[in-house]
Amino acid sequence: QVHLVESGGGLVQAGGSLRLSCAASGSIFSINVMGWYRQAPGKQRELVAQITSGGSTNYADSVKGRFTISRDNAKNTVYLQMNSLKPEDTAVYYCNALKVSVGVFWGQGTQVTVSS
Repeated sequence: QVHLVESGGGLVQAGGSLRLSCAASGSIFSINVMGWYRQAPGKQRELVAQITSGGSTNYADSVKGRFTISRDNAKNTVYLQMNSLKPEDTAVYYCNALKVSVGVFWGQGTQVTVSS
């Protein structure tokens, strides 16, 4: 099992910044991909950004150039730096970890609210 705990959400004005953190614990060996997803009210959960164990990254088109995903392997933590936030970025943000042949693990989510 992999246990994920998100932090760093909150209320920010449009144009502002937030940094989300996701601390992983438990059976973290051989986590292949970690990522951030978000779900706005009435919408499906969508991918925001991913980072592989090798450091390759992938972003949703809507956040490219504004968000940056990174990882600190020593701290078993993944970060999402969010700049130039927009009201449409308002959602619950979930951390995700994939272990191939084992499964997918989710955090409990952290609320991000961007006011106009």
